[in-house]
This record gives sequence, C-alpha cells and structure tokens, in this order.
Amino acid sequence: MQPTLSTAAPAAAARFTERRYLVTLVFVTSLFMLWGIAITMGDVLNRHFQHVLHVSKAQSGLVQFSIFGAYAVMGIPAGLFMKRFGYKRGVLLGLGLYAAGAFLFVPAANAGSFGFFRVALFVLACGLATLETVAHPFVAGLGEPRTSDQRINFAQSFNGLGAVLGPLIGGYFILRSGQAHSNDLASVKLLYQVIGAVILAIAVAFAFVKVPPVQDAHGAEAELDAYAVPTTPAALAAGRSLWQRPHFVWAVVAQFFCTCAQGGTWAFFINYGVEKMGLAAEKASYFFALSMVLMMVGRFVGTFLMRFIAPNKLLAVFALGNIAMCLVVAQSYGWVSFSALLLVNFFFSIMFPTIFSLGLKDLGARTQQGSSFIVMGVVGGAVFPPLMGLVANHDVATAYYLPIVCYVVIFLFGARFYKPVA
Repeated sequence: MQPTLSTAAPAAAARFTERRYLVTLVFVTSLFMLWGIAITMGDVLNRHFQHVLHVSKAQSGLVQFSIFGAYAVMGIPAGLFMKRFGYKRGVLLGLGLYAAGAFLFVPAANAGSFGFFRVALFVLACGLATLETVAHPFVAGLGEPRTSDQRINFAQSFNGLGAVLGPLIGGYFILRSGQAHSNDLASVKLLYQVIGAVILAIAVAFAFVKVPPVQDAHGAEAELDAYAVPTTPAALAAGRSLWQRPHFVWAVVAQFFCTCAQGGTWAFFINYGVEKMGLAAEKASYFFALSMVLMMVGRFVGTFLMRFIAPNKLLAVFALGNIAMCLVVAQSYGWVSFSALLLVNFFFSIMFPTIFSLGLKDLGARTQQGSSFIVMGVVGGAVFPPLMGLVANHDVATAYYLPIVCYVVIFLFGARFYKPVA
C-alpha cells in the first residue's frame, strides 16, 4: 500500500494585527512610552527637589512613594472601571488623570511646596496606573489571540524607549547646569505644562478614534471555568484559592521585592553619580539613561537565552548577578563601582516579566485575578526609596547594600519556589 498523502491545507500564519486595528494600535502602543517617560522622570525630580527644596534623601524618596503608591490605590478601581465602561474610556480616564497631575505642577511650583508636588505626582501616577491596567489587555485584544504576546512585547519595547527618554528630557530641561532656572522650579513648571498639554492633546485625538470591537478570547472560557462545579481530583485541585498556591504567593512576594529594588536603585542613581563620581547632575542623568539602554539590551539577551535556559534558572542567575553588582557598588571603587551600578539594570531587565509569567502558571480561571495581585506588587517601589534614603543621608554607596535582600528573595523564588504544586 502506498502512504496516504494529507490534503489538508496548512494552518495560515497568524497575523500581527488587522488593518482595522492599526490606528488604535498606534495610540495604545504610544501609552507604553508615555508612562515609561513619567516613571523615570520621577527619579530626576528626586534629585532636583533635594537641591531646590532642600529636602533630605529620605524625604526625597517620598517622590517614589507617591508614584508607586498610586498603583496600589488605583489598580483595582481602574480594573473595575475598565470592566464597566470599556477599554477606550479607561484610556481616556488614565490620560485625563495624567494631564491633571501634570498641570498641578504649576500651583505646586508657585507654592514651592514639596507636599503639593507629591499630591500632583500621586494624581499623575493614578493616571499611569490606569493606563497600565488598561493597555496590556487592550493591546492583547487588537488582533488574533495567537499573536497577543507579540503585540505586548512590541508595545513593551516602547516602554523601554520611554524609560530612556525620561532621564534625557529631565536632565536637559531640569538638571542642565548653566540654564537660568537650574536652581529654581520654573523649569519644572514649564516642562510639566508642556507634558500636560501633550497628554491632553493625545486624549482629545483618541476620543475621536473609532475603536473596533475588541474581544478577550479567554474571557468566556475563564468565566465558565470559574463557575463550574469541580468533580474530579484535578478539578478540585484547580478550584483552590490563589492563596493556597505557594508559587503564586511567592510570585507576589518576589514582585514586591523586585520593585523595591527597582525603586531604590533608580531613586539614588543620580545622587551616586554626583557624590561618588563627581559628575554634574545633568551628566549623571545621562548615565542613568544609559543604564536604561542596558536594561533594554538585557531584555533582548534574556529573551534569547531563554531558548536554552529555563526562565526560572535564568531569573536566579540574574538575581545572583545583581547581588554581586550591589556588593561592588557599595564599596565606592570609583568607575568600577559606577559601572556595576550601570549593570544593575542589565540584570534587572528580565525580572519583572519573568516573575509575572511564572506566578501565573496553572492559575486557570483565576489568571486575571492573579494578574491584578501581582501588578499590585508594584507598590514595593513606594517602600524602599525612603528606607534607602535614610542610609543614603549618611553614605549613598552604603545604601546599595539594602537591595541585596530583595535579590535574595528573587533568587529563592527562581531557584526553588517557582514551581506550581499539584
């Protein structure tokens, strides 16, 4: 007998997106860049407020507390708003809060009040939290489910670009030595007026965009699974609550410490460059931008290495790398230590998304709920900067011993506690 040849047509390659989604995809992708700029601009403001408002490093760490604290406050309300009113109105709410917070910098600068600036930053960051909550599922739904990961990674690359642009913009317009307003708040006020106007213009333009119907391909299945009555042993295991799943609990804890390390490391990078390397604040901010470029490189390298190394093992290796880098940074060995500080972001690169992915394994119908809790771990970025600031008031290099605790937790998660338990 001759073998039977299959006449079935090969499955068509999944398209990145569809023509009807292109305009919407451009707008939503731009959001990733916009919140990347705002997050790293906060680290520039941290240094500028120390200089102009004469606050201590511990007090200036409250800049990050205001920004990342907003994520804990706004994460769930933003999700509920999105579920009730849809993606488009969720984006408009986020942009509106972003613009409102930027415009609040004007009265804050006029009053010269650090507390008022923190209120403005909190309102602005509520907008960032809303955009981040909405944008990820929004961009995932702008095309076939098979290519949703590609769209998210594409959009995330623009977030990395925004993280590079933030310190460049802040360094040039706020910290640049020799400009007329380098010792006051006029440059801050003008810059955030421009930012507010740009964000408002984007919101108005997006309001006129006709968004095609966007469907969550997994939503219906998730709801059916959630309300099904478990009967088999496997189904009973799947019915456990999130907090009965050790790998998920560890992921939430690891993500909290991950953003603790991020917030503290970034908050005092410019201080380290000024105090330990003798750099001008403007030049130190440009090195901060370079560290963000290294973080982007780390993401590409990490993605390639994951083809050969299990993600949890690579996470553990990168955590060990940052433990070594922090030890070198804390020694104040001149350019050797400063180079190690730059490399911290390289090793940090894969941590947030890898912890996120490992934590969501085998959650089934509770995946979306689990995602919300892991995202709320971003509040860790509000906790560590004030603590590191207390140490940095005495010696900024010594403060970099503290993130080692965070990387030990991340190492333990990647090396041992990442695996779902049946």
